[in-house]
Amino acid sequence: MIQNIIKRTLFVIFTWSVPFLYSQQEIPSKHYTKGFGQIDFLSISMPDEEPNMDFTGLHYNVKFNSWGYAGVGFYGAIGGIRGGFFTLGVNAGAQWNITEKLFIDTGFHFGGGGGASAPDGGGAFILPHANLGYDFTYFSATAGYSYVNFFDDGLIKSHQFNVAVQIPLLFYSAKFQEREREFSLDLLESSEWKQPSSRMSLLVHLNNLKVTRGNYKDRTIRLAGFEFNSYLTDSFFFFVKADGAYMGIKAGYMDILLGGGYHLSMNKNRTNILAKFGAGAGGGGGADTKGGFLLYPDVSLEQKLFENVYASVNTGFLMSPDSHFRASTYGIGLKYYVDKDGTSSEKYRFTNGKFKGLQAILKQELYMDAQRDGGFTQNMQQISLQINFFFNKYLYGAGEASFANFGNAGAYAEGIVGLGIESPYFLNNRVAVFGQVLGGAAGGGGISTGEGLIVKPSTGLMVKLADNLNVRGGLGYVKAKGGSLSTHFVNFGVQYQFSFLSMKK
Repeated sequence: MIQNIIKRTLFVIFTWSVPFLYSQQEIPSKHYTKGFGQIDFLSISMPDEEPNMDFTGLHYNVKFNSWGYAGVGFYGAIGGIRGGFFTLGVNAGAQWNITEKLFIDTGFHFGGGGGASAPDGGGAFILPHANLGYDFTYFSATAGYSYVNFFDDGLIKSHQFNVAVQIPLLFYSAKFQEREREFSLDLLESSEWKQPSSRMSLLVHLNNLKVTRGNYKDRTIRLAGFEFNSYLTDSFFFFVKADGAYMGIKAGYMDILLGGGYHLSMNKNRTNILAKFGAGAGGGGGADTKGGFLLYPDVSLEQKLFENVYASVNTGFLMSPDSHFRASTYGIGLKYYVDKDGTSSEKYRFTNGKFKGLQAILKQELYMDAQRDGGFTQNMQQISLQINFFFNKYLYGAGEASFANFGNAGAYAEGIVGLGIESPYFLNNRVAVFGQVLGGAAGGGGISTGEGLIVKPSTGLMVKLADNLNVRGGLGYVKAKGGSLSTHFVNFGVQYQFSFLSMKK
């Protein structure tokens, strides 16, 4: 009798204590960051009576106070005769309101890049602007003056009119050290994270261009790259896609495309069909895309492998509007889906959520005595953007894009992916070390990369400046397959890091 009473008492205590113990788990605070995406256009005067090069950019900027912003951006040629001309750079600027809707936007872009045998010198350039803008609530439009100067022995210098469209973007985050913490749905729904989730996906793929019209007719260009999708509804999404050649032609081909699509799920969401249409810039490696403007219709079939990971196959076309360049496309890849920053969805029922780590690294890199196609060596520098996604607390997948900006190699670019590992912080929780191995497509600028395949191991350390901000330095080695590039490199940069809430079904 007494034993039964004791058992029942313990059972009641345990039953009531479990939710109490869970309630003591402190759910990470939700921070929000304002920013905006931007698409801009300018027509650059070229030297020697060459037709203007039409230049379009894709940017993301974070607003760090009521008026200042900073971020990164890509540019690509879509008109003229320099198809395959690409750049990467950093943005900084300010916006001041004149009236409630009318504002002034002044800013500065510094970057590197080039291509298509253009007179870009080492690739370093500046692009300041001064614009007048109007806020239409859901987007803003600006127009005004800009100046471009490829100042490292380049000949491209131009004053021109520019126009831009800006779309407000807001993202939610927690501190980076909260990564891999997991919480039940009940706990999350009693917190500030209770809101509708948003969906995104990241595809890493191998793609192929079977050229059917153009100077590489009947050749197959092997590409490696990634595609990022962000869902506007359960079915409609927009995407950004970037690929670089690693085999099939001389190194240097690249494309960056922006577009939208429709997602159809079946077989209890285990099978997906995606129809997409995009447009953007492409060329290089001797592929004659004229001005560089390309269209991209595509259909993908996806099959679930496990959790949020799907295998993908795709087929479609990549072509210039007048079909001067045309290729059929086909490829395979792995895609990872994320339902983020909210606890509810009209389409899915979640069971719990986990905070996942993400890092964005902007760095300047020096290749020491980089081997050139002419049989000589010369130092080369490039600006790089690397994104790390953490699979667990210390292992991450990485993607990196780099463009030369000093050292007479303005057309050189890299698009590489791989794996890395990061240590716990030590020395008063301020220092960590990392190691990574990346590989993929690279070429252009006279750097000897053969058909474009490189491998790039490196190691380094990070020093914490604030919860989400580090300085970072590294050293490593780069080796080209089929080319003579084989040299050491060092880099230094800044690293912004945070975690986001990823829901599980």
